[in-house]
Amino acid sequence: MDGSIALWMFAAVFIVLLMGYPVALSLAGTALAFACAGDYLGYFDYAFLEALPNRLFGIIENDTLIAVPLFIFMGVMLEKSDIAAGLLENMSKLFGRLPGGLGFSVVLVGMLMAASTGIVGATVVTMGLLSLPTMLNRQYDPALACGTICASGTLGQIIPPSIVLVLLGEVISSAYQQAQLDMGIFAPDTVSVGDLFAGALLPGLLLVMLYILYLTAVAFFKPQACPPIVVQQDDQPLLLALIKDLLPPLVLIISVLGSIIAGIATPTEAASVGAMGAVFLAALNEQLSVDQLKKVSRETSHVTSMVFFILIGASLFSLVFRGFGGDAFIEELLLGLPGGVFGAMLVVMLVMFLLGFVLDFIEITFVVVPIVAPILLTMGVDPIWLGIMIALNLQTSFLTPPFGFALFYLRGVAPDTIKTSQIYKGVVPFILIQLGLLALLAVWTDLATWLPRMIYGH
Repeated sequence: MDGSIALWMFAAVFIVLLMGYPVALSLAGTALAFACAGDYLGYFDYAFLEALPNRLFGIIENDTLIAVPLFIFMGVMLEKSDIAAGLLENMSKLFGRLPGGLGFSVVLVGMLMAASTGIVGATVVTMGLLSLPTMLNRQYDPALACGTICASGTLGQIIPPSIVLVLLGEVISSAYQQAQLDMGIFAPDTVSVGDLFAGALLPGLLLVMLYILYLTAVAFFKPQACPPIVVQQDDQPLLLALIKDLLPPLVLIISVLGSIIAGIATPTEAASVGAMGAVFLAALNEQLSVDQLKKVSRETSHVTSMVFFILIGASLFSLVFRGFGGDAFIEELLLGLPGGVFGAMLVVMLVMFLLGFVLDFIEITFVVVPIVAPILLTMGVDPIWLGIMIALNLQTSFLTPPFGFALFYLRGVAPDTIKTSQIYKGVVPFILIQLGLLALLAVWTDLATWLPRMIYGH
């Protein structure tokens, strides 16, 4: 009976969210309402809520989470520094003479923006404003142009350093320790954000290669959909211009990501270097001013407050969920599924994929992952592989019509001549590519675990 009440609480949260209430308040308010009703009916003990202050204090004391505002600051500063514009212009000159070359440029710049900013919405909007008018003016098929921009923008979900992977790494780490304690292992191994960064590197780069292969195939079989462009000769040599635009963000990415993976710096320390590096690049591009700093700081504070407010609401929700026996109910449900670990993983991935239509990755990371991850890890699933599977799955749901967030971001900046149906049509091949990579990762787990094993020995 208690476990079913926890599921009803989950359903109530969706109803409240669909009514338009903020996520953090929906999670906390629904949890408190069910806790009060459960206590009155004798199904809930208020003693579970006594753990909330300790949880909140743990959030405040968590060194890894300090990296979140620093990475957000880095991403917002780079977004507003016109780095993407210079990169796209010179990449277009480099590849533009080839059929599909402009599409290649969008994917590669999207990859670099993803590794620099790690914020999906910012990348999709930036690339939409910069590249969509150019692609349409160069007679690109509107569906192909929209699909390429949406898919490239979501690379920020999987390519490190990613906000998604930072938050997911923290949750997976806690779930892994809990799973080991449940199995009677009182000296548990740990999983770090650096492990997830290393694990995501090969799948992320492979996804970029698959996008480019698809565009190459389109250029070969349907050249009129992505014609070459006439590149204007510039006074400045192309190689010099490309190095000037490409080298600074590349050095920043390598210094941030490399220091984390090599174990030289913690994610927080590397994020602080990234934030200062972004300020330096903005100054280099003559985009730094007091007003700019104010805008970036204000946006950083806004996004950071949203993330941590959701984390507080999710902590309260998970406490009440456990108080109703929801974790035991879910564990019994997953363990009872046919197919063992495969069946449990398949159901969890499907549920997360569907939840991605309605919830942002932050809510899914803080609400759903802490419930299902300890159960899957107890069943013997590798924690790094699980984290990458979840990140790639959520990236796919960002693209899926009709509710994918990336589609809404692009629709907001696309001209009125672009039909919503064209955006939906354009993303379908990229969704199939991502589902194919997800299936490959499910079969070939070494794709996510080989690099962390080589670097860290586990």
